[in-house]
Amino acid sequence: MTNAAASASIALTTDVLVIGGGPAGTWAAISAASKGAKVTLVDKGYCGSSGATAPSGTGVWYVEPDQAKREEAKASRYAMGGQLAEHRWMDRVLDRTYENMNKLGNLGYPFPVDENGNPYKRGLQGPEYMRLMRKLVQRAGVKILDHSPVLELLADEHGVGGAAGVNTQTGDTWEIRAGAVVIATGGCAFLSRALGCNVLTGDGYLFAAEAGAEMSGMEFSNAYAICPTFSSVTKTAYYSYASFYYEDGTVVEGAGSKRGRSVIARNLLQGRQVYAKLDQAPEDLKPLLRVAQTNFFLPFDRRGIDPFNDLFPVTLRLEGTVRGTGGIRIVDENCATSAPGLYAAGDAATRELICGGFTGGGSHNAAWAMSSGSFAGEGAAAYALKLGGTAANRSLKGLSSQSLTERRETGAAARTEEYVRAVQDEVKPYDRNLFRTEKGLGESLVRLDDLWRRQREAGASRSAEGVKAREAAAMTATSRWMYHSALARTETRGMHKREDYPAGDAGQHHRLISGGLDQVWVRSDEVAKERVPV
Repeated sequence: MTNAAASASIALTTDVLVIGGGPAGTWAAISAASKGAKVTLVDKGYCGSSGATAPSGTGVWYVEPDQAKREEAKASRYAMGGQLAEHRWMDRVLDRTYENMNKLGNLGYPFPVDENGNPYKRGLQGPEYMRLMRKLVQRAGVKILDHSPVLELLADEHGVGGAAGVNTQTGDTWEIRAGAVVIATGGCAFLSRALGCNVLTGDGYLFAAEAGAEMSGMEFSNAYAICPTFSSVTKTAYYSYASFYYEDGTVVEGAGSKRGRSVIARNLLQGRQVYAKLDQAPEDLKPLLRVAQTNFFLPFDRRGIDPFNDLFPVTLRLEGTVRGTGGIRIVDENCATSAPGLYAAGDAATRELICGGFTGGGSHNAAWAMSSGSFAGEGAAAYALKLGGTAANRSLKGLSSQSLTERRETGAAARTEEYVRAVQDEVKPYDRNLFRTEKGLGESLVRLDDLWRRQREAGASRSAEGVKAREAAAMTATSRWMYHSALARTETRGMHKREDYPAGDAGQHHRLISGGLDQVWVRSDEVAKERVPV
């Protein structure tokens, strides 16, 4: 442990501290405030415009409370996810998402209407959505600290009690003491330049692990999204309308957006460029697609490409746990972690409970963000208010596994860039992360374990430069939990593909829990036994 930042420029006390200002974080903040808690929210960027949701549109897993429709909605992802989801959690998320989407409409979100005047609530435009969420957070009396990433959590023998960080614009350090903390920092896309994802570096995973919390489903973290070679927009849903071709116009057999990405990856590995065309989109749907995802079409329009009629080259861009399902393990209905006082929501938390081992895509992840955010905010508020006013008097220490210093070291920035590239070299290649083998995973882990040791010894400064160093460490830690979990699951299930174990194994119908920093461990955990609806 390091000493907490006693000399912080800004010192605050609050009931609930929310880390992250995306959908999960803003819903957590609003929900905690609605329970009477004093809430502070810190964001690495600007709350309302940073993160994966803010720059784009997203579908939402919004289903009317009709039993037949709900059962159909749950079944659509249950089998694909290796039957690791839980109906109880799917029901809770569908209920809360339905409630929150209706609440958004009442609070001013401009849902489009159909020809009968009924609002269409199965999608959200990121800019409008997050602009409204920032207003609602402010209206709820929540204090927002923008451009204020966390460097470490603070804790005592009773559990987590706040966080310390730095304002990257002013250089001021800050310390916030809190009765409870919600991690809503998003997933980890390994700085792959997927749209809106370059603030999503797995920070929350590292903070949680340093507090003693566990991960779950980290083997389901090798999500690659189809996107044009000339664009960072990773909206894979639209590729359900695509056919895939070679340059000469012949069809790439088996290629597709759901179960055929491996075919695309194998061709790209062999140096064969794959092209797409959205030629399966019905004529009457094309204008609606443009309205729903305006930014999807901007790169095409700039190049004079009509994606419905013209071939365009595609690649697979790593989105890691942003579109995967692994994350911090939650242990109760309030999204508490195994570390007292610490809660997790959104992509920072595992989404196995509603997706199993297959991607949550946009719709499920969006529903999970607003529902788990609400659950976590309510749980954190109840926990903090039960503690009363003791937060200010606790003897807290920083939990960073790297030494944090006030001094900035010459050459630190270049060294951090080297660490980032080294992690990316292990997680971005398809033949290491998408097509996994015992040999490949083992070789990567030797290098990643060495990389972790070097970062631990190097430490980081309490500065914007130090934030980058902590991001690099978080990416390294994330990749190690991923690959240790992938080694332990000796089968193919969901998005986890083992070339040396290409079939599923009924004996491995369990979750994999992982954790540890210097020594990573993995253990199995039973999926809750429940009555499956017929």
